Amino acid sequence: MQANGKNQIVANNLAWRFAERIGAKGVEFLVSIVLARILAPELYGTIALVTVFITILQVFVDSGLGNALIQKKNADDTDFSTVFYFNIVFCAVLYIILFFSAPLISMFYEDSSLIPIIRVLGLTIVVSGVKNVQQAYVSRNMLFKKFFFATIIGTIGAAVVGIVLAYWGFGVWALVAQQLFNVTVDTIVLWITVKWRPKASFSLNRLKALYSYGWKLLVSSLIEVVYNEIRQLIIGKMYSSEDLAYYNRAKQFPSFIITNINSSINSVLFPAMSSEQDKRDKVKSMTRNSIKVSTYLIAPVMVGLAACGETIIKTVLTEKWLPCFPYLIVFCITFLFYPIHTANLCAIKAMGRSDLFLKLEVAKKIVGVIALLISMRYGVLAMAYSLLVVSVLSQIINSWPNKKLLDYSYFEQLKDIMSAVLLALVMGFVIYWVPVFGLNDYANLSIQVFLGVIIYYFGSRLFHLESYVFIINLTKEYFHRNKKDKKNDI
Repeated sequence: MQANGKNQIVANNLAWRFAERIGAKGVEFLVSIVLARILAPELYGTIALVTVFITILQVFVDSGLGNALIQKKNADDTDFSTVFYFNIVFCAVLYIILFFSAPLISMFYEDSSLIPIIRVLGLTIVVSGVKNVQQAYVSRNMLFKKFFFATIIGTIGAAVVGIVLAYWGFGVWALVAQQLFNVTVDTIVLWITVKWRPKASFSLNRLKALYSYGWKLLVSSLIEVVYNEIRQLIIGKMYSSEDLAYYNRAKQFPSFIITNINSSINSVLFPAMSSEQDKRDKVKSMTRNSIKVSTYLIAPVMVGLAACGETIIKTVLTEKWLPCFPYLIVFCITFLFYPIHTANLCAIKAMGRSDLFLKLEVAKKIVGVIALLISMRYGVLAMAYSLLVVSVLSQIINSWPNKKLLDYSYFEQLKDIMSAVLLALVMGFVIYWVPVFGLNDYANLSIQVFLGVIIYYFGSRLFHLESYVFIINLTKEYFHRNKKDKKNDI
């Protein structure tokens, strides 16, 4: 892997996207810890019941058109304006449907208190419809620095609102206000910082053309989201809100890492690949680099999180959240291999094969639904284990087409990540035994983190891991260019 001009452009945008995700999710994560200490677990279960339906409707906000705008080679203002006006009307219709469906949803859960929560939190759908095209414009033009300021301002403001309302005793409404405030301020700041504005133009033919690509991604996303959210719906219906809270809280820890690293790479990689979609070798190189570097960064964190999980829960969340520990281990293993999912699917989308993308999604979800139906009667933990099995099978399904499209097979991909995974497992095995020395939880956690970083860093240097060398060279080139640019400015 050699750093070049294209890699540097991608790296610069990735740095901004990663900083934005780390900053935003970092603040959200810290706030969630504070709120978890103030609020009871069942309140998180209540908000999770509502977000099941809102998350599903959120898929329609994009309608696949955002990705279509990014992927289209010659998208212009007419394309962007057309999608913008369509989204506004469409999101308003979605909210009206949700508003009048609120009583039915509350009847399903046998909880009438959900009605006002659904109607207020559902406003996020309308706000997201306003923001959607701006996001596509930023992604297409690789202006990820814009995301940083919009997201950070919204997240910090929402953090203050959530904590203050929770402290004042507003309960679940603190969580509702936090989410609504975040997306609203995020949208306002993005509109201020991004120059694009909708023009007085609308083309039904352009909309149809974009939708011919985007509808397949819409259906794919809808299948994915419904499949993921149906687990929460089943847990909330068949079991208790506390069980749902423990399940979601355990998922939040590894998901925080994945969202920051993996989704950041995906959001930058897709437009970068789309710009090179006619060059097979370029797309393969980007896919391979993405899988290797993402896994190198994610593997030690996932393994370390699983090894230190019980200590982290007691230290950060208090012992009332300890029942989520078994779920945490399962999710860490599941998320460890997500870079394979993301990079393969990103390459397929970028090459214009949204039809193939949809077929893969259908195949994976057939496997997933079978596993869910088998496991749901045996408890929430069994459902989590079934997700792990499905994740392994999904890796193979996602990577299969790229054996032909990119000449990059699943076994090659496993070979590319094996050194980082093995080093992470060795690190995890060592730090797992730290608590046997009988120190307090804070001391144990500090030693585990420090020792884990040392083992992984020096192991990378000792074995000269390719991803480690690539990151170091890319970082050196970045600072060298910045230093050179400053001298030229002088």
